[in-house]
Formats: sequence, C-alpha cells, structure tokens
Amino acid sequence: MGYQTRQSKRILDELRKNKERHLTAEEIYLRLKASGEGVGQTTVYRHLEKLCEEGTVRKYLSGNGSSACFQFVEQGAQCHAHYHLKCTACGKLIHAECAFLNELSEHIQAEHGFAMDGSKTVFYGLCAACAEKENKPK
Repeated sequence: MGYQTRQSKRILDELRKNKERHLTAEEIYLRLKASGEGVGQTTVYRHLEKLCEEGTVRKYLSGNGSSACFQFVEQGAQCHAHYHLKCTACGKLIHAECAFLNELSEHIQAEHGFAMDGSKTVFYGLCAACAEKENKPK
C-alpha cells in the first residue's frame, strides 16, 4: 500500500474490523465521528476510492440507487470465485461457494449471453439468525 495518512489508516482500520460486512461511506464516517476522529465525509469518500484503486478495498454497487458499500480485502484473497449473500437486517456478509450458483451463472452465460461477475454479485435477504428472530413469536 502506498502513502497512508492517519485518516486513511483509520478508515482502513474500520473496514478491517468489519471485514465480514459491507459498510457504506456514511457508516464509516459515522463510526469514525463517534470515536472522536475528525474526518469529513468528503475525505472518507476520497480515501475509499484510493483504497479501491489499490485493491485494498472492494466496492459493491446495489444498482437500486442506494449507497455503494465497501469491504476490506485480505491480502492475497480472491473474491471472484464465489457470490455474496448480505443480510439486510444485521449486515452480515456470507461468501457463498455454491455449485448451484455456479450452474446458474453458466446458464445465464449460455442461454442469455451474459457473463456474471461473482465478485460483484450480491444477493440480499435474511441470514438464518435474523430469519429465526423474525419468525419467533413475540
């Protein structure tokens, strides 16, 4: 990683602490602000873009007009061979290595001429723990 300011390090540290989640730039900004870090939202966005260019952070777009999400990438980790499942309740991110999803991708390529990018494909729903909480009688 290239030149790193204190603010960039704090942003990266926040992502590293939450590496199993996707965080929006606003969530990162609010977490840093709550911890007393004097950083502006524009600075957070600028540093996130630099970290994405370096390959240290991966950016996910949902395509429905909501904010982009970011995730720390472990050094040497490859995230293209599987899909991602994101819990809309708790934010947990699950890396799904699944033969059925691979077959789905192959079907979409063969039948529709469209190559899916697993590293950028995110399915949204509820994780087992959140689904169980939601289904419990109150």
